[in-house]
Amino acid sequence: MQININSDSTIERNAGLDQHVQSVIGSAIARFQDSITRVEVHLSDKNSQKSADGDNRCMIEARLTGYQPIAVSDHDATLHQAIAGAADKLKRAIDSALGRLQDGKRHAGEKVVAELDADEVTE
Repeated sequence: MQININSDSTIERNAGLDQHVQSVIGSAIARFQDSITRVEVHLSDKNSQKSADGDNRCMIEARLTGYQPIAVSDHDATLHQAIAGAADKLKRAIDSALGRLQDGKRHAGEKVVAELDADEVTE
């Protein structure tokens, strides 16, 4: 699983920030890593000149094998809080999406079994 980190000109990128992003997001979605091909992270700060809260944003898009991309974002007072919030949202979104896929497969299997049972009754 590849995690790409992007930021606008208001964010000062360094190795520590990149490592933090990799660690937080990697641990949040580790159990889905076989289903994820790539993760794009976009960091921004709307009002970098002012000390306004809630202007730090982390947007994450995950590309899943055989599924539409999933995108989430979080705004928070600090960049680290925004990253953690977005990672948590991504984990829940992927869990929900993959759960729906599994439910669909399970229900399709139940339909086949029901059709087989109906054939046995008619014989």
